Amino acid sequence: MDVSVFEVIGPIMIGPSSSHTAGAAKLARIAKDIVNASFNRVTFGLHGSFAMTYKGHGTDRALVAGVLGLYEDDEAIADSFELAKQQGLEYEFYEINLENVHENTVKITFLLEDGSNYYVIGSSIGGGQIIITNMNGFQTEFTAQYSTIMMKHYDRYGIVSEVSAILANSHINIATMRLNRNARGEEAFCIIDTDDIVPYDVKECIEQLDGVIQVQVINVND
Repeated sequence: MDVSVFEVIGPIMIGPSSSHTAGAAKLARIAKDIVNASFNRVTFGLHGSFAMTYKGHGTDRALVAGVLGLYEDDEAIADSFELAKQQGLEYEFYEINLENVHENTVKITFLLEDGSNYYVIGSSIGGGQIIITNMNGFQTEFTAQYSTIMMKHYDRYGIVSEVSAILANSHINIATMRLNRNARGEEAFCIIDTDDIVPYDVKECIEQLDGVIQVQVINVND
């Protein structure tokens, strides 16, 4: 049986819990990176165990810390409420019942400065590891363990092969690729995990492809 050392000793973190504290902070931080836009209010819909124990385990402070960009080993997590106040960030926690998800799941909704909303649903699955299962209505399985390209585009012939060619020409190896679409010919969402860092010029090349709406890159060592 393959067991990660992180599942045995846990990540470097501010406690008390790798799932409820470290995982929550990472989850919220990655959600912030996915949104990649200015926001002034965040709501946290807490499901399952998160809803029952979030105050005692510091999940609330960890989630706020994450959307502020703090990492899970940052001692300032304990002061995240005060930091949010200083930055003018409003936040709210509420209970939610989500179907077919892990017990440590949260729906994070960002109110953007342009007046629109963007939500991310994700779970803290143990040992500080996370999985993002929904990005503003698009179903996915994003673990933030690889450098990742997230591409919103129109569902048209050849666009995925064009992206693959750009990566191949840049000597970037694809680890996994997942594609979801609302309907044939309409908007689609593609997530590509890579074994290599994705440089900014590669992101620009993908953005210039016909049919691409938006590209976001998250490099794991950023």
